[in-house]
Amino acid sequence: MMISKEDVKHVASLAKLKFSEEEIDEFTDKFSEVLAYVEKLNQIDTENIEPTYQVYDYNQKLREDTVKEGLQREEVLQNAIEEQYGYFKILKIVE
Repeated sequence: MMISKEDVKHVASLAKLKFSEEEIDEFTDKFSEVLAYVEKLNQIDTENIEPTYQVYDYNQKLREDTVKEGLQREEVLQNAIEEQYGYFKILKIVE
């Protein structure tokens, strides 16, 4: 499958990217090479191959989800530079 310059320009416009004509030519060639390689992969006979969802057999061990007593508001606010009405007061960043 070949990719046209118009396809590359369309994808670039969707991604809000601007490229020179030289870059568009380069991307057109590279994308066509990638699609040709993918097409080769589609021709491989995988009929007797079991699907693989993970490359290696690793099960992530998760901690048990238990409810614990949290910190009291006074303890937490001891770390605040400023507090107001019982909450952290932060600097206004966006006007």
